[in-house]
Amino acid sequence: MAGAATAGAGDRARDDTPDLPRSAAGVGGPWLMTIVISAATFMEILDTSIANVALANISGGLGVSTSQGTWIVTSYLVANAIIIPISGFLSKAIGRKRYFMISIALFTAASLLCAVSTSLGTLILARVLQGVGGGGLAPVEQSMLADSFPPEKRGQAFAVFGIVVVVAPIIGPTIGGWITNVISWHWIFLINVPVGIFTLFTVGAVVNEPKALVEETRKLRAGGLKVDYIGFILVAIGLAGLLVMLDRGEAEGWFSSNLILTMTAMAVVGLGGMVAWELNHPDPIVPIGLLANRNFAICTVLIMITGLLVFGTIQIIPQMLQQVFGYTAYDAGLALTYGGVISLLLMPVAGALSGRVDLRLLLLPAFVTQAVSFWWFSGFSLQSTFADAAWGRFFISLGLPFIFIPITSAAYVGLKQGESDKASALLNFFRNLGGAFGISLCQTLLARREQVQQARMTEGLNDLNPIFVDALDTLTRQVGSRDAGLATLYQQAQRQAAMMAYVELFHVLMLLVVFMLPLILLLRTRKS
Repeated sequence: MAGAATAGAGDRARDDTPDLPRSAAGVGGPWLMTIVISAATFMEILDTSIANVALANISGGLGVSTSQGTWIVTSYLVANAIIIPISGFLSKAIGRKRYFMISIALFTAASLLCAVSTSLGTLILARVLQGVGGGGLAPVEQSMLADSFPPEKRGQAFAVFGIVVVVAPIIGPTIGGWITNVISWHWIFLINVPVGIFTLFTVGAVVNEPKALVEETRKLRAGGLKVDYIGFILVAIGLAGLLVMLDRGEAEGWFSSNLILTMTAMAVVGLGGMVAWELNHPDPIVPIGLLANRNFAICTVLIMITGLLVFGTIQIIPQMLQQVFGYTAYDAGLALTYGGVISLLLMPVAGALSGRVDLRLLLLPAFVTQAVSFWWFSGFSLQSTFADAAWGRFFISLGLPFIFIPITSAAYVGLKQGESDKASALLNFFRNLGGAFGISLCQTLLARREQVQQARMTEGLNDLNPIFVDALDTLTRQVGSRDAGLATLYQQAQRQAAMMAYVELFHVLMLLVVFMLPLILLLRTRKS
């Protein structure tokens, strides 16, 4: 933390880039800065998905049920989501570099506490601290990149950030599963400690706090920090209610549960009150006024849909491979990993093109690729193979670089100088919110449609159906018992019902992408 305390001293002595007065590039230039700050953000985003696959092991190790163990994930998501929209204010009040370093230090210390936790309560507390520390990393990095590169080169810089945001959650489940199976669940948290310490010192060495930002922070403090406490309380209440509702809704039976009803009321009152309050506040802690910019508003919708698709499919594709086709968690995760490789390779290409062509010409075919990929998955049957799933995921990943980078670049078109902190916070908030909606939507639709399909499948399993009778007789001869044959038939019916539910879900995702395409044409880009 000593480096954080003195973060601005040496930086002020450096000459800031004349054309980029808010540049965070220090020793080694903007690209070294990009790599260093991306390492910290990669660590944080990886942690959002890496713990999911270890929930059963963590719950067993702590002596609690898997249902109770899900609060390990929920607590992190809630704390993370609350910090993201206010990270722009915290960055200005504390100093951007200093706030980034404090976030790394808190995330690293909380990771160590997670690793040594021996009770669920302690682990949940540590995960909350992790979420608070990690919430500021992605938006602050995005702000640094926007301020440190000229508009024509931002796409290339955002390509590095895109690798972090897209690839980390894809490989997270595979890495988490491997660490949990080979070593222990403690190491999915402990591995953050050396990485966090290394990035903390490298950020202190190579990231600059430009004079323009130092002056902004000085003026803000000199005038007295006018903290929007009411806005913060409202957004905290609203987001906590919304995310717990989305995360726990299906497990709790949605609105038949008092918990979900309470969370829904919190979400409506908190977020509704926050919008009304912030629109009339002279210095809002959540800058929702930026949504008055048409371009930025469209980009937030597009990034939210992208978050829904990315996080939703990251969960349901491995889940389908395990539930319907019987793959292990590790093998199911590999289907995602192959897609992650193509995204990794194409990010630099998308970054280079983003500075040269109309961004809409990248976005339209990329989203069409998503729709085609979901159409591919909607044709799955019980005879589909691992290769079919890997190819489907490959084509989803093929389009992601040409979605994420153009949206991120287009979002800053038309914004005033000094608004990058606020814009980055809102973009990351809506991306994560889309992810929460995506996971909840997919799980709810799957559960509902699987029940409907099971009812349809099993209503024909009776002695009045000659096809059922013939199939049961054949199975009875094969397994040597009528009861065993009947159980096998019901198991096959359940698999078929689950498969049909997944097919219907992919149809819904395909239509969602198609209906969203006209929004792209409304974007303004520098080339247009």
